[in-house]
Amino acid sequence: MPSTPEPHEQWYVLHVLSGQENSVRDRIIRKAKDAELSDFIYRVEVPTELISEVRNGKKTERHSKLFPGYVYANMYLLEADGSLNKDLWYFIQQIDGVISIAGSRNAPLPMRKREVEDLLPLLDAEAVAARPKVEFAVGDPVRVCEGPFQSQEGTIEEIDPEKGKLRVSVSIFGRATPVDLEYWQVEKA
Repeated sequence: MPSTPEPHEQWYVLHVLSGQENSVRDRIIRKAKDAELSDFIYRVEVPTELISEVRNGKKTERHSKLFPGYVYANMYLLEADGSLNKDLWYFIQQIDGVISIAGSRNAPLPMRKREVEDLLPLLDAEAVAARPKVEFAVGDPVRVCEGPFQSQEGTIEEIDPEKGKLRVSVSIFGRATPVDLEYWQVEKA
């Protein structure tokens, strides 16, 4: 049987009611403080990413949940001998909106070390630039929805994901002309 991870290395996946991820996270943090269990719950997170899109002709950015219906908790649920911290187990089970903890009915399974290593950059990704809602590929037909070439159709020639720019070939007076546009200025045709 694999050894129990150290207390600060134990991460768990909580299955929660979809749409209530942030409320469940806030409830866990607030109630843990009231129940004096804060020493056992280190972090409770809902991984999100920043999405940029065009709505009503305006560029908007919003946070989108990466894993709807799930909350990730770094907590000391398993003792060194593999036994369950029953107070914390029952506490988490009683939080409104929590459906279950990943694992079997009476034995939660902490995430594997590799899974945690993949998760942590997602939790600390606030400084990452907004990702476009639509993914583009070279050769995709697009329609310009913003700027001087509005309503023109063209084809993507180049993509610069770091800058969020596209080079689109647009037909002007019967000639193909390359135009540099931002992701949010075009939509798939």
